[in-house]
Formats: sequence, C-alpha cells, structure tokens
Amino acid sequence: MSDPTSALRIAPQPLPYVDLLAPRDASDITLVVIHCTELPDLATARIYGERALYDNGTGASGHWYIDRDGSIAEYVQATRTAHHVRGHNTQSVGIELVNTGRFPDWYDSRRQTMDEAYTPAQIEALCQLLAHLRATLPNLREIAGHEDLDTDRVAASDDPALTVARKRDPGPLFPWPEVLARVPLTRIAV
Repeated sequence: MSDPTSALRIAPQPLPYVDLLAPRDASDITLVVIHCTELPDLATARIYGERALYDNGTGASGHWYIDRDGSIAEYVQATRTAHHVRGHNTQSVGIELVNTGRFPDWYDSRRQTMDEAYTPAQIEALCQLLAHLRATLPNLREIAGHEDLDTDRVAASDDPALTVARKRDPGPLFPWPEVLARVPLTRIAV
C-alpha cells in the first residue's frame, strides 16, 4: 500500500512577521480548523495575510493555503501560533482554501450565499495535508469549520437592524462527509 502523503508538496512562503508569532510544541496542537479565504485568489489572500493588525506587528493568517489547483503554500509553520480563529489559536492550526465565499460584500444581508464549489484538486490536497498533519502532530484528533467555532453575529452592512453570521466558512458547499471519511479526525463545534 502506498503512502497517501507521498505526493504532498508544500511550498514554504513564510509571512514577514512569522518570527513574531508565539512558538509552541507540536504536541500542543489538538485541533485543525478549516477556513475559506473569502477572497478572489491566493495573491489577494497573501496581501491580507501580510497586513499587520496587532500591536506586536502580526496579522491574521492561516498556516496553510490551498489554491484551486491543489497547490499548498505554508505561510506559518505549525510550531507557531497563527491568528486564524478567535479563542482557539493556541491549540489549533488553520487551513485556508482559496474560495470567494461572500467576497466582497461579507456582511451584506443580500449577499450571504456562498456558491463557489471547492475543486476536486483542493479537496484532494486538503485530505493529503490532513493525513500528513495527523501523522506528524501527535495530539491532533479534532477538526472544525471556522463557522463551528466563531458563531457571533454582526450588524449587516446594508441594514444595521439586521444581523449576519460573522464567519460562514468553509460554508455549505464544503464536503464534510468526504473529508471525514478519508481522515480520522472528530468534527467538533462549540
């Protein structure tokens, strides 16, 4: 039987502030969070990831980004704590799938449909990456969508009397049954 991760190729593309992110042991990681970029392409996701948003000079970013063609870029190594999901960063890693999501009207109540399907190449790369992480992160046992963990609602940008989900990713078109059937992780939600 061949190793399902043998074809896995990850391009290291560290963010400029990666050395400012808190270090941690691989054994601290128990959870992987699936996101979608909600941006048009990987180049735009990189621009957003490089923005310094916090006083310590760091920003918001996942660890790995999977483009529509299945290519994987590593912006932050697993042994650094990235800012990708409120309240769960210290014990988790984040994987971002390039997908337009609700871009550019994230909080417009009339534009909440997420209708871009994930490509077969993205899902294959994701499953290979998850298998690799499961094999290399000794305590990784759980998986969640960003929408499972960040359930806050915010005022709609078109009508402040309405609210919309702050996070909806990876969204309704993410193939949870396929991914969970291929990778032995338990899906959690708060």
